[in-house]
Amino acid sequence: MSDQSSVFDMIGPVMIGPSSSHTAGVVRIGRVARKILGGVPETGEITFYNSFARTYEGHGSDRAIIAGLLDFHTDDVRIKTSFDEAENSGFNYKFRAIGNASTMHPNTVKVEVSRGEKTITVVGESRGGGVIKITEVNGFSVGFNANLTTMILMAQDKKGAIAFIATVLANDECNIASMSVNRKGKHDTACHVIEMDSKPPKVTIDYIKHLNWINEVVFIPDIDF
Repeated sequence: MSDQSSVFDMIGPVMIGPSSSHTAGVVRIGRVARKILGGVPETGEITFYNSFARTYEGHGSDRAIIAGLLDFHTDDVRIKTSFDEAENSGFNYKFRAIGNASTMHPNTVKVEVSRGEKTITVVGESRGGGVIKITEVNGFSVGFNANLTTMILMAQDKKGAIAFIATVLANDECNIASMSVNRKGKHDTACHVIEMDSKPPKVTIDYIKHLNWINEVVFIPDIDF
């Protein structure tokens, strides 16, 4: 996956909060987790690591991650009152802080949230200027920044699966910017992360969802939309 970003990304987005890395980036990580979960969380545990563990309260990262999980944008004034908004929506959560995770990026947050019977885990890094990198989804190693249309497929590890999905998307004029596959083991569950320059037609997404070897399809538009 590419870590490239433009000078405009590094300047930072229009936002509410004191710091693009501690606020705007955290909101975006929360929004990605919300998209993967598929709705407002009911329960959750958010863990801040390293620099975040020491500063998340003072810099508003706690309010930011809750705001993202409620699907607020980086410039939404409700970020300031996200705790109240979460209470009104029935979202119960708790925070943890781990300050000495040497293998992790200084600004790392892990989100574990549940809705109904579905529970997901997302690990993200806030890299400055609002730029993020999602490094883990449900135990699978990934590496996307959600600036492009992104599709995550949980599928059986099947011969020809990568070529088949790429062909389906190409037939609908969807240009793949990057694609990665990570699996738990041979013939076990595989996680496909596909970043595209445009959104596939709904009929294409529905077709992929109904393939008997596809377990789940998560569609994440550009995270700023």
